Amino acid sequence: MSERNTLMRSLHDLGLAAWFGGSLMGAVGLNGAAESEGGTRTATARIASSGWAKWTPVNAAAIGVHLFGSGGMLAADAPRIATQQGAAAATLAKTVVTGAALAATAYSRVLGKQVERASSDAPEDVEKAAKHPIDTDKAQRRLAYAQWAVPALTGCLVVLSALHGEQQRHAGHSHGMWQRVRSMSSHMPSAPDWYCTR
Repeated sequence: MSERNTLMRSLHDLGLAAWFGGSLMGAVGLNGAAESEGGTRTATARIASSGWAKWTPVNAAAIGVHLFGSGGMLAADAPRIATQQGAAAATLAKTVVTGAALAATAYSRVLGKQVERASSDAPEDVEKAAKHPIDTDKAQRRLAYAQWAVPALTGCLVVLSALHGEQQRHAGHSHGMWQRVRSMSSHMPSAPDWYCTR
């Protein structure tokens, strides 16, 4: 199997970049702009909900691309993960953090839909909100925490990905040095040859 996995690494990195960057921009820029321009709590929630709803399909695609790339890299790196010291622990940590980031993203979307429904004036949303009333203030506080948790967790994934890259580079250097030693030793004269030349 080739040691280069450019396609899978690119999918992994591009998906993670969009997931991290989009969630950070939303928590800082979109929510901040909604607070500045909303005027009232309901208007603020409506603006923020509209922006997050437009981002959701792109975010879902980014997560899918990242997970697909991660799966491809995991399959390609399986032998190294099984043998290289520290690689299995880093992979396990990355898997746990990825699961936490997915859970935080899903929880944010659930809370976001609740806040969106509560702040909407569309007849169907008003009807649903009346059937399933929520504590809007509590939901918004939880949503704010969850929306900040996503960039924090995906930022950790960026760091863990850098660690994986360093481990893979180290493994590649070790393999390359071993191959060079073997190729050099094959060209060295044997013991009888040394005696013949003396």
